[in-house]
Amino acid sequence: MTTHQHDGTRRIAANPIPYWAQGGKTREVFETAFRDLREIGFRAVKADVPEGTGAGEYAAWLDGFGLSPSLSLFSSPLDETVDMSEVLEQARRFAAVQAELGLDRTMLSSMSLPARLQAPAVGAGFDAGRLARAIENAGRVCEVLIAEGIRPLHHSHVGGVFETEAEVTALLDTLGPDLIGFGPDTGHLRWAGADPVALIERYRDRIGGIHIKDVYPDHLDAARAGGGDYRSVSGSGRLWAEPGRGVLDLEAVLEALPEDYDGDYMIEVDHPSVATVYESHRLSFEWATATLDRLPPGTPRT
Repeated sequence: MTTHQHDGTRRIAANPIPYWAQGGKTREVFETAFRDLREIGFRAVKADVPEGTGAGEYAAWLDGFGLSPSLSLFSSPLDETVDMSEVLEQARRFAAVQAELGLDRTMLSSMSLPARLQAPAVGAGFDAGRLARAIENAGRVCEVLIAEGIRPLHHSHVGGVFETEAEVTALLDTLGPDLIGFGPDTGHLRWAGADPVALIERYRDRIGGIHIKDVYPDHLDAARAGGGDYRSVSGSGRLWAEPGRGVLDLEAVLEALPEDYDGDYMIEVDHPSVATVYESHRLSFEWATATLDRLPPGTPRT
């Protein structure tokens, strides 16, 4: 089974980060998020299984809200600070849960380098040896995920070892399509100075998922160098934007996806720019529905 549907419909999913970022990953927080998201119209959410909850229990819990599990994420610094034997075992357990939920793919991301949290989106503290080690470590994680039946997709994230376009392409080009696909985040790519459309076109045969969010111009380009640390910028309300409210051409992003794209369209606005989390997701869902409905023939329809 996969994260997508086979009946010709397009499934819009949500990653409810702003809910648990405020209140923690508690059952009460998730239940509020699930009620809101289902009321808005979402049918799927990021598979984020709480500690101590089994895959079957989690799936039944979601089903009670009329929701299904969607593309999740495995994250590790993947640098010299980690014990790779522990990381690989964590990846194995994570993949087994994802497979039990009926999913066949996951995002793979790296977080967090202290220098890059202090000075985000500019490749701070670049070290060629660290990058090479992280690529090797990412490849080992990919092998474990694949052995469990889960296809890994690289997910770019400001603050990690694969932050800049050069680092993202080094990872993808070194490991190759047999080991890792691509699951871009439109906002994190643009914050780090990359063109999401160009990268999607470059790796379009490896796209298996996407996180969709917009960005305001306040902390981009030249302003990035002195714009504050990761937490202050990300939480400022003037970086992340609900789709269609910022500077990204997200219709071009969707049109750049391959014609046989079979993943969900996951909304992820890390920090809402509007008054409430509910309103942020409502605006995002309405944009996604309207935009996907007017995609011309030949553009991806899951």
